[in-house]
Amino acid sequence: MLTINVAVLLAVIVILRLRRRTEARSRSDEKMTVVIVLALGLLLAPTPFGQGIIGILEELASGVTQASR
Repeated sequence: MLTINVAVLLAVIVILRLRRRTEARSRSDEKMTVVIVLALGLLLAPTPFGQGIIGILEELASGVTQASR
């Protein structure tokens, strides 16, 4: 039995959609890409991988804040 992780499937779809030329995209196509990326983010957020990304982003944000002082 083959199982497909939905997050992996959405990541592949995002990569394929972002590889297309910018001029070939319509507004509805761009909106659909945003919706897919948001769904991918919601699927990854509660996972250990998603928590790791959040930790890295928090470190970057605090570094930028301290550098601007």
